[in-house]
Amino acid sequence: MAKKLFSLKYLFSALAVVLALTLTCCKGEDSKVSDEGQIEYETKVVDENHPLAGLAPSSATLKFKKDKFIMEMSTMGMFNTMFMADFTNKTLTQMVKFMDVKQACIENEKEVLLENSMYKLKIEETNDTKVIAGYKCHKIKVTMVNDPTVTFDAYYTKEMQVENVNSLSPYVGVKGMLMQYRLKKMGLELQFTAKKVKNVEIPDNTFELPAYYKIVDKAEMQKFFSGLQ
Repeated sequence: MAKKLFSLKYLFSALAVVLALTLTCCKGEDSKVSDEGQIEYETKVVDENHPLAGLAPSSATLKFKKDKFIMEMSTMGMFNTMFMADFTNKTLTQMVKFMDVKQACIENEKEVLLENSMYKLKIEETNDTKVIAGYKCHKIKVTMVNDPTVTFDAYYTKEMQVENVNSLSPYVGVKGMLMQYRLKKMGLELQFTAKKVKNVEIPDNTFELPAYYKIVDKAEMQKFFSGLQ
């Protein structure tokens, strides 16, 4: 009898260990993200008649870790665009990889703010909320300052520890991660809607500019995009 009880005790202990390990392994993507993780967005071009609409990606992936962020977008696996923000050094790096072209443009804070002024937004907080990708999101009403006839709704969440995430974007002042919004880069405006959030570790080298990229100035990068139209 004692031997049987010992066996049952051993069995229950083993099951408890297995359960604990299972919960630990499954914690990742199902638990809430704080200041490190990955967000997958569905993207849609705002103006379908835009000359570059055919190159618009259908999805985008944002990887972030504390004060560093990188957005990766790809069209048919051929045309790849990435935006990497470093809030410590206050720089925004745009990378383009297309066929034999691999180039990057590094903008400082002054240059970024100048570009943002051409997409200036008036933001009005509301009391409306909805759940996006499992996160409670707060609705803001957005109006284009340069064209007040253009308005749209955007949503952000306070459930991530990323208060300064928008300091280099037209959404400066929004204290949270944008989960549904619009943004314009190189003349092409896209709408982003979060569809999945992953609580995963992001390697530090994710935020390093690969050595094989040619660094160019803003004018040369704009010339590249103009040549695609």
